[in-house]
Amino acid sequence: MNTTSGKKRIQLAILLGSLGLLGPFTIDTYLPSFPTIVKDFHTTASLVQISLTSCLLGLGLGQLIIGPMSDVKGRRKPLIIFIILYLIASLTCSFAPNIYFLILSRLVQGFAAAGGLVISRAIVRDLFSGKELTKFFTMMVLVGNLGPIVAPIAGGGILAFTNWHGVFIALACVGAILLITVSFKLEETLPKEKRVPSNLPQIMSNFGSLFKDRTFMGYALTQGFTTAGIFAYVSGVPFVYQNIYGVTPQQFSLLFGTNGLALIIGSQLVGRFADRVSEKTFLKIGLGMSNLAGVCILIALFLHAPLFAVAISIFFFIASISMIGTTSFTLAIETQGHIAGSASALLGLLPFVLGSLSAPLVGIAGAYSGVPMGAIIFGSSFLAFLSYFVLVRKSSLGIRLSSEQRTIKKPSI
Repeated sequence: MNTTSGKKRIQLAILLGSLGLLGPFTIDTYLPSFPTIVKDFHTTASLVQISLTSCLLGLGLGQLIIGPMSDVKGRRKPLIIFIILYLIASLTCSFAPNIYFLILSRLVQGFAAAGGLVISRAIVRDLFSGKELTKFFTMMVLVGNLGPIVAPIAGGGILAFTNWHGVFIALACVGAILLITVSFKLEETLPKEKRVPSNLPQIMSNFGSLFKDRTFMGYALTQGFTTAGIFAYVSGVPFVYQNIYGVTPQQFSLLFGTNGLALIIGSQLVGRFADRVSEKTFLKIGLGMSNLAGVCILIALFLHAPLFAVAISIFFFIASISMIGTTSFTLAIETQGHIAGSASALLGLLPFVLGSLSAPLVGIAGAYSGVPMGAIIFGSSFLAFLSYFVLVRKSSLGIRLSSEQRTIKKPSI
């Protein structure tokens, strides 16, 4: 158990949570700019959404590479290198001359941002385990969840004074602040004697063992599918709110940012009651909520219901995703301390790969239909439900039955 004092824990949670902010800031800050980018580049909504997809792919692939690298090289040095790359890529995005250059730059930006996501989670596993892991992770998530609140509001505020180019300059400034903070405040948490061998066969073996772990993969897919629903929402809601319901970029930023409160509520419920309610119970509650909310979102968009009906359904969906994400991550990585970087990478990869597939699909019916977004949100929630009950629950049941059978003595004749 980690013996870090309360004050130092809070400081560490703020620092690691801020590193996690790179993800939502990179994804969410430019969302209010989507319609403007379409006009400026004389392109389509689907191509602009592909710039989000390329960022998600970069985030996923980056974690796949950076996670194992941090198991070999340690946490601090790779983190600094990729924050520098993030700063450069953000500036490149701001000067993109066309949509295709922006798509490529977003790929690099997402790849670099993955360093903050995967290494911050690996650091948590270096320092904590058991209930302490869950409690600290929810504290860190509290800081990280400010991103979805602050990022779109900041994006909308920036657009009130400048254009979308200024959004990416602001992201470069965020990278510069994190670079300075990490350089002076973050110590190495993975000593050399605990690092894994620097060879490709060993890294592939680590990933192979994770893929063969039925329970781990069940949790990973549960988290991955629910996150795919989130990215369908992130990609589609700028057009749903602004094109269908006619809200301004600033109003959109407030509506989108309000859902960040749902993220905080969901994760903090888990942290607050971690000693009395098991992570698995919270996970089941979250899966039930996400499926119910997904049905409501789909029906509301299909019937073109009032904006408040759509917004409330989305709020409960986001709250459920926060519960699922917090519990599925801690349950999955708890037994993977020896390869925490690789496990964190795979847990980070699946959501972004699945999200990169779902994000562009929300635009298949055009920029004035929200039905594809609703259908993907519900479908991803249902697949997450199946992943847990088919892989995790049945696997746990099989292990329990086998244990009980071994305790039954053979009757004497």
